[in-house]
Amino acid sequence: MTARPSLDDLFERRLSYPDIDAKDRFDLLVGLDDQKSRLTKILGLLVNPHGLEAWAKKHYHGIPDILAAVLRRPPLVVLAGDVGSGKSALAETVGDAVARQEGIDVTLFPLSLSTRGQGRVGEMTQLISAAFDCTIEEATKLKGSGGRSRGAVILLIDEADALAQSREFAQMHHEDRAGVNAFIRGIDRIGNGRLPAAVIMCTNRLGALDPAVRRRAADIMAFQRPTEHQRHAVLDQPLKQLGFTAANITAIVNATGHTKGRSYGFTFSDLTQRFLPSIVLDAYPDGKVAPARALEIAQALIPTAPFQDTAS
Repeated sequence: MTARPSLDDLFERRLSYPDIDAKDRFDLLVGLDDQKSRLTKILGLLVNPHGLEAWAKKHYHGIPDILAAVLRRPPLVVLAGDVGSGKSALAETVGDAVARQEGIDVTLFPLSLSTRGQGRVGEMTQLISAAFDCTIEEATKLKGSGGRSRGAVILLIDEADALAQSREFAQMHHEDRAGVNAFIRGIDRIGNGRLPAAVIMCTNRLGALDPAVRRRAADIMAFQRPTEHQRHAVLDQPLKQLGFTAANITAIVNATGHTKGRSYGFTFSDLTQRFLPSIVLDAYPDGKVAPARALEIAQALIPTAPFQDTAS
């Protein structure tokens, strides 16, 4: 592979923010308020350090030592957790929140899984390097003077363990090791260049990520299955709109948690993509959604089984 791959080869698509559809999807991620706020702030500081400097001048008349500690963090955030926990949905939409918070345009580059290549020697390494080349080139155009960015780029890597698996695994192929090295070099290039760019990695297998990749993360954010409070936050408004009482909603919230004979409850996607559509389709087109019938459906649905991370 000699010619540099095209953007279409490297990225599934390119998304520009602010975008109203992304905002709507971001707002629908109820129950993830802490992760949403934290990730937006972290990315905002990584891609636009001027915002932190303005904050420090306003409240402290400048505090350079602590600012340097914050701004020196690597341009990488890892979102790790169980399947269906909202990682990918948040990663795909947080660019809109960052764009609105910082007052800049943000472009998302979601790395295609085909970047693993076809197995030819050196191909995966070249593809990963090319993806970082494109990200860095775009970010360089947006780097402004005085720390103020004219825009920003986010490189999104879903199922990141497929590309950055630990080099400690004895069975790892030398080409995979070279690909991890290329990935680490790409992170360092963005950080050393102080570019308005950041990388988000999503993984179900945090333990499978290379230790050097984990060390370079500005933050590793854990995602769990929704708690009782979070399940209530997801279900409360939709079910109220269907005429359900507080007692009806509580019964369904309980049914979607861990139960006798099942040690795990529903994921966020189980609730929003399976349960809620199921109760509507069950009633359509002949009548209303009955609370008793909705509870039966909740009790009958089998939630997505937890992902078993067997990495050592």
